[in-house]
Amino acid sequence: MVQDGEDLSHGKSIWGLKSLRSLGIFMVLLVLCLCYYILPYEFSDTWTSTVGLFIKDDNVSLTTPSAVTTQEPWKPPEPYCVAYPGKYHFIVNEPEKCQKENPFVVLLIPVAPSNKAARDAVRSTWGTEKLVGDKVVTLLFLLGVSTSNDSQKLHEDLLKESEQYHDIVQSDFWDSYYNLTIKTMIMMEWLTAYCQNTSYVMKVDSDIFLNVKNLVNLLQSAPKQNYMSGLVARGAVVLRNPNSKWYLPKTTFAPDFYPPYALGLGYVFSIDLSQKLVEAAQLVKPVYIEDVYLGLCMQHLRIGLTNPPNGGLFNVFPVDYNRCRYSKLVATTTRSLNDQVVFWKELQKPGPYC
Repeated sequence: MVQDGEDLSHGKSIWGLKSLRSLGIFMVLLVLCLCYYILPYEFSDTWTSTVGLFIKDDNVSLTTPSAVTTQEPWKPPEPYCVAYPGKYHFIVNEPEKCQKENPFVVLLIPVAPSNKAARDAVRSTWGTEKLVGDKVVTLLFLLGVSTSNDSQKLHEDLLKESEQYHDIVQSDFWDSYYNLTIKTMIMMEWLTAYCQNTSYVMKVDSDIFLNVKNLVNLLQSAPKQNYMSGLVARGAVVLRNPNSKWYLPKTTFAPDFYPPYALGLGYVFSIDLSQKLVEAAQLVKPVYIEDVYLGLCMQHLRIGLTNPPNGGLFNVFPVDYNRCRYSKLVATTTRSLNDQVVFWKELQKPGPYC
């Protein structure tokens, strides 16, 4: 009987050890399963947003650079990959510009860090028009970080330029064509944070001839809220040719037509839209075509775009100079910086326009 009892006790011990070992193996397998199936979904969005990464098809694309960096500039794995939203910061700023000047309209000009010639052309022409009647006009240039090898010297030169003119806002994203959506949304973030006391904003390219007086006159009768206007494209076809500069695959944007959007050469909007567009951008999948992306955000907000009162006010193709014609438009592209300067100076001469 004692032997039987000992055998039974020994059997129980062996069974207990086997049970513990089986339980241990089960727990390890359970943890591995959780890591494999749950953790990627738990951390993919929040973690990448926190550190400024955009992950698509298992390709890590971007960490936001410092103002001066020696690392290789990020290149998108796909032409439509956009790292927004992200943790971007202003490294050159004019945070009190709007409070000091109390503008009616703010002109924001996206420009490459190295393109001082374009900035100087604007500063010597329509950028000098700071007051139209009793309406104050404020001008700022918006820049990212240079990807060139001489970025250190360029940054030092930009700091001197900023100290001289106080019209530069720079953020720490790589400044490139495929990052124009980031640049545009950084513009909206800046307006939301630092310039809510203006009434209107115009985003205008640096190669544009701008008739500031006509712009101010247009805005004096414009809606105060939910207003965006310019050269509005309606029913634009999505280009599926991979060789096109504006290619978007169906995997990124499935519809065959874009919603209405204002062409990026120059569009105007009421200041309330800056915050609304920033909020919409947290939910709308980004594409690299920046004016199209704003159209997608406007569609998400269910806010329609306003056609200008005259179809000739905004021109995507250069308009041959004619004093009468230029006295009536708001914005047109130009063929060169020299044309931009010459046309503006000629229009300032005394005498009738038409």
